Amino acid sequence: MERINVNLGKRSYPIFIEHGILGNISKIVREYFSGRKILVITDSNVVDLYARQLAAGLENEGFQTFVEVVPAGEASKSLARAEDLYNAALDHRLDRKSAILALGGGVVGDLAGFIAATYMRGIGFIQVPTTLLAQVDSSVGGKVAVNLPRAKNIVGAFYQPKLVIIDPDTLLSLPEREFAEGLVEVIKYGIIRDEDFFRWLEQYIKNLRQNTADLVHAIKRSCEIKAAIVSEDEAECGLRMVLNFGHTVGHALEAVFGYGTLLHGEAVALGMVFEAKIALNRGLIDERTFLRIEGLVKSAVPKDLPHRPDPDSLIESMSFDKKNLNEKITFILPERLGRVGVYSDITAKEILQAIAP
Repeated sequence: MERINVNLGKRSYPIFIEHGILGNISKIVREYFSGRKILVITDSNVVDLYARQLAAGLENEGFQTFVEVVPAGEASKSLARAEDLYNAALDHRLDRKSAILALGGGVVGDLAGFIAATYMRGIGFIQVPTTLLAQVDSSVGGKVAVNLPRAKNIVGAFYQPKLVIIDPDTLLSLPEREFAEGLVEVIKYGIIRDEDFFRWLEQYIKNLRQNTADLVHAIKRSCEIKAAIVSEDEAECGLRMVLNFGHTVGHALEAVFGYGTLLHGEAVALGMVFEAKIALNRGLIDERTFLRIEGLVKSAVPKDLPHRPDPDSLIESMSFDKKNLNEKITFILPERLGRVGVYSDITAKEILQAIAP
């Protein structure tokens, strides 16, 4: 079993990675929780695959377990859906020693974490991510949120889980499109922090799904990089902002096209290419570096825009980004492979040049 620690003082927690760990999850959870009740929040895609097996295991360990299912997809990250889950928590009589377990992808993790952070001002939270994107990114670091129609993740909190349990076997049931979107976040770590990892991905990314040892390495290295960044900057006051490379444009694309038109990772993939293009046009990186970034991203997600977005709508959506300060849109731009910088002086003209056909 691989174990990575997210070092946050009293809020520190482990990330466990192992094939088949889902079958033994109840014993691990018992080590970290003394309460009796666990509310499992999952979605309509995952419930029949893993939720019932997991709930049965928790029941056998002595937990009183309840399962609440939300529709799969970004639309479930809403205040209306959150209210439904608050009421479910009340119906099940969850108390402050109870825990909420997120079983699913990033949407479920963000939504369940938001409930855990705010129900009774915070109860126990466990992340059991079942998608590659969630395993390497959203399950680690404690960002929890719901969307508003005009802005993604704008209502949320920093709320760390007590533990993260990653079973790569859950990726066997993942559709190819969703596996591919997770690769985007894996690539991001190489660009922002580890040139050697980026180079390794250039060689091995095409066979990651078939090679279990390489897949575990990619998950582990991604989690190590994110854990190190979060340990230095839990509340995104500085360094942690680098994790948002590709997300300024990516989140805006999701909002403009309507949540669900593009998968989150697909939107971020496009955002990474567009933001690398801004860096190229600014002279921060050379053309060879840009082409390597573009090539690796497109080898994972060969996606194009559904249609050209309205420029004003796209820039307006970016203006709601959480990273913005003093009404200036903030971008994370590559300066070389393995290093990025924070820029708040990007003009509308530069943005439009980058997304132009």
